[in-house]
Amino acid sequence: MPGDGDLMVDTAMVTTLYLIRHGATEGDGALRYKGSIDVPLSARGAEQVERTSRYIRRHLGNVASSAYRSYLRDIHGKTVEGISEHDSGSLQAVYTSDLSRAVKSAEIIAEPYDLMPIVVADLRERHFGVWEDMTFQEIKERFPQEFEAWAENPLKYSPPEGESTVGVSCRVLAVLESILKKHRGGAISMVSHGGVNRVILCHLLGMPLENIFRIEQDHAAVNIIEFWDAYPVVKLMNGRCESE
Repeated sequence: MPGDGDLMVDTAMVTTLYLIRHGATEGDGALRYKGSIDVPLSARGAEQVERTSRYIRRHLGNVASSAYRSYLRDIHGKTVEGISEHDSGSLQAVYTSDLSRAVKSAEIIAEPYDLMPIVVADLRERHFGVWEDMTFQEIKERFPQEFEAWAENPLKYSPPEGESTVGVSCRVLAVLESILKKHRGGAISMVSHGGVNRVILCHLLGMPLENIFRIEQDHAAVNIIEFWDAYPVVKLMNGRCESE
């Protein structure tokens, strides 16, 4: 038992999530709602993800462990449980949507750690119904009222015959919760899509889902979130690695 003069220090289990959008795809010239269509990753997209992979490796090796300790000491007065120098330099697992543009991106992220990506179908992009594979301009011309309503409130309105934002949120957040429980105290990566990432970030930041379009997610962007037990801290959002 500690004496009256001993300092009582709490411990925290920190889980780090690298949430990544897939790289650019083939035929990316015009802005289209690709949704659940299986569009391949382009050579440019692969290069983008390679740069993101190198950034993650540097972050894991040089930043993560010291950041944990500094934050806990200075803000919460806690020590970190379950983090070692060895653990801080590697990913435990890489999860991915089942669409090939995400799977290929996940393979690039996983390769330095000798991991095989774990494919989870519920991480795939929203199904955009009749809008799938249409350009933004085509949708505006053919469905002007529906597109305007969707743009103004994507929680209340959905693409015709498409998946709702609530539906996306339910399936994606269930996967996130399961993954975090399985890898408590570790570092993991999730490779998905712009819409999926926006839903996750809205949830973690406590933002209403109707504001998902206020969050940008560029191709191969990385978001870094630390979970202090159940409390999420967003360390980086829409990080882009254009050059070394």
